[in-house]
Amino acid sequence: MSFTPANVYGMDDKYTLTLTDEQLAQSLLGRMGIVLTHVDAISAQGTMPVAGNTQPYGLLHGGASAVLAETLGSFAAGVHAGAGKVAVGVDLNITHHRSVTSGCVTGEARALHRGRSTATYSVAISQSGHLVASARLTCMIIDQPQVRGNES
Repeated sequence: MSFTPANVYGMDDKYTLTLTDEQLAQSLLGRMGIVLTHVDAISAQGTMPVAGNTQPYGLLHGGASAVLAETLGSFAAGVHAGAGKVAVGVDLNITHHRSVTSGCVTGEARALHRGRSTATYSVAISQSGHLVASARLTCMIIDQPQVRGNES
């Protein structure tokens, strides 16, 4: 599992998001084989293998495409949100344009709106220059939740 770059800078280069390979491998990204290749507040790119992410008919699962779209948009929105804030998805819609049975798909999220309380991204998922799916993700920007210990 890799994350390039390891440090992602926000709009004003005052915020850095750093994740370890272990954190990524133990998340849904690791299970889906998603590799982030670029993330900043304006855009994010990444790849995902088709193998292991198919429906029983052997086609890329639409839910897998949705995971890739939400991942890319959320990471970009998280960088936009800045220190002490997190971006949580509140609306995702996706349209599937063509089927894919093998190889790898590439996704690119592009900012449509970057505000104080919400951020919206358009995401194109493609393979070999052909559009596979298009999505739109809106994230709400909230204060970072406090991590709670085990309370009995």
